[in-house]
Amino acid sequence: MNVVLVGFRCAGKSSVGRALAEKLKRDFVDCDEYIERKTDLTIREIFDIAGESYFRLVESDAVADLSKGDGLVLATGGGAVMRYKNIRNLKRNSVVVFLDVGPESAFERCQSDPKTQTRRPSLTGKDLFTEIREQVEFRRPYYLSAADLVVHTDGRPVEEVVKEILAHLKPLGVEEAHEDGDAQIA
Repeated sequence: MNVVLVGFRCAGKSSVGRALAEKLKRDFVDCDEYIERKTDLTIREIFDIAGESYFRLVESDAVADLSKGDGLVLATGGGAVMRYKNIRNLKRNSVVVFLDVGPESAFERCQSDPKTQTRRPSLTGKDLFTEIREQVEFRRPYYLSAADLVVHTDGRPVEEVVKEILAHLKPLGVEEAHEDGDAQIA
């Protein structure tokens, strides 16, 4: 079983995903980084060269490939849930966790993250805060429909978010790794 993190950009998917994978002694895969390695282009370059529609096709192929794995912690791109087939692929063998971030927090995090300028393309051409506010609101129903679990990340440290996710995963048979390095799976 995979653990998939969905949510808007700067919700904490990569940071939480890495920390969660470490606790579970699982491999972590960031879908955007996977796409960049596979295409040898940044997400921004793909948008600039071929447009968002083409990127979404590449993203769907990546989600389909990664969903075939087992025992992964996977962070999707913020728009992956906009395609039903991506949700269907992700839910086949995964627990989907929606990292819910408010627009103010997402904006602050995006502004302080150097990847925003170099790797994250504008989705609407509007100023960053307006784009984030509108897109968080627009995408929220998609995140909720995909989610098995919703975890709020505003103002919370990574460790606290990971602890909450682990508490919800335990009844599903996915537990933190023990000293011998083996994750416990019922």
